[in-house]
Amino acid sequence: MEVREFGELYRRAATDLAIARSETRDLKLINYLNGLVIRAHGKIYRADGQGANLIWQFFARDLPRTFRKNWRFMVFAFAIDIIFMIAGFALAYNDLDFADAMGLTDIRTSVETKDYWWLTLNNANQIGAAGLFTHNIRVGFNAFVLGAFFCIGSVFILALNGLHFGSVLGICYKIDPAFGNELITFVVGHGVIELPLIDIAGGAGMMIGYAIINPGNLTRVAALKQKGIEATKIVLGCSCFLVIAGIIEGFLSPSALPPFIKYGTGILTGIAMFSYLILVGREKSVPFGHQAKNLAQ
Repeated sequence: MEVREFGELYRRAATDLAIARSETRDLKLINYLNGLVIRAHGKIYRADGQGANLIWQFFARDLPRTFRKNWRFMVFAFAIDIIFMIAGFALAYNDLDFADAMGLTDIRTSVETKDYWWLTLNNANQIGAAGLFTHNIRVGFNAFVLGAFFCIGSVFILALNGLHFGSVLGICYKIDPAFGNELITFVVGHGVIELPLIDIAGGAGMMIGYAIINPGNLTRVAALKQKGIEATKIVLGCSCFLVIAGIIEGFLSPSALPPFIKYGTGILTGIAMFSYLILVGREKSVPFGHQAKNLAQ
């Protein structure tokens, strides 16, 4: 809104300057308008040239700081996913008919016939990777957007996602534990970051929903605006990282590489992502001596 208003004011000032130059001899007015136009043009030109710097600042400062500021929502979202994942595993493992109730009959059949469905990604890795990260971004975006419904939508998507994945694992380990191990080996390379990223997107959605429920000292409109901006930053960052997870899932995870490489990739990418979110962009602490000096001044 402010950017559009600034652009409109700039165009009006430029028009007024052109009229003043052609219809008046008031040099004071012309110089004043000329100064306004020059300063406004400088601001616009400088902003246009800062695209790369803005992107750098987003990843180097804004995204990790915003994540840490709202970490409780992310932990809550992760807890929902894990709880329903465990529940799905237990239900499917103890009663295979639960697979039919969850619409996982095809998965059950695949395990029984030893059909390693993820290996089909090797037929067209590029297409598979693009489809996977597009799908994951869509799931994360749904968890984010539906959080506006008083957090209920995000909770539902995360619970369903956890229940579905846990049920798939339960089916595999009940019918053929070796098949389950193969599935884990496939998932671990990308899943260590993919699953938490979807949870983080859901947590961002809950930020918006909770701002409506409890705006704190702000009005609901002001709280929604503030948390909406913060949540949007988080979900945009998640989308970028989900592209990386999708590429790993499309190329490395279904490959014939040794399992230790896939496990190592999962561990290293997980450490890298969470180290980034927890450590990057922190304010440098001021030495005690400098603090005392500043207080004395």
